[in-house]
Amino acid sequence: MADHIAVALVTIATLLLYLVMSVRVGMARGKYGVEAPAISGHADFERVFRVQANTLEWLPVFLVSLWLTAIYCNEWAAAGLGILWIVGRLLYMTGYSRAAEARSLGFGIQALATFALLVCALISLVYQLAVHAA
Repeated sequence: MADHIAVALVTIATLLLYLVMSVRVGMARGKYGVEAPAISGHADFERVFRVQANTLEWLPVFLVSLWLTAIYCNEWAAAGLGILWIVGRLLYMTGYSRAAEARSLGFGIQALATFALLVCALISLVYQLAVHAA
C-alpha cells in the first residue's frame, strides 16, 4: 500500500466537497438572480456564497496541517481529524444554508480539527528538530 493513502483520500474528499460548494454557488446565482460578478443581492444566495468562500479561506491551513501531521506525526490521526473536518464543513454548509445562526456547530468542529492538526504538526516538528539537534 502506498504511503499516506488515507490522507490522500481525505484530501480528494475535501476537494470534492469544495467542488460541490462551488457548484452550489453557481446554481444559487441562477435561482436567486445574482449575476456575476455580484456577490450580494439575496440573503439565501449570500449564505451559499459564504459557505464556499469561508471553506476556501480555511483550505490552506487545513490541507497543509493535514499533510504535515500525516508526514511528521501520524497518518491515521491526520486522516481521522481530516474526516472530522469534512463532517464539520458539511454541518456548516447545511446549517448556514438554512440560517446564518445555524452555522456555529459545524464551524466549531472544523476549527477544532484544524487547530488539532496544526498543533500536532508543530509539536512533531519541534520534537524532531530537538532530537536531531541533540
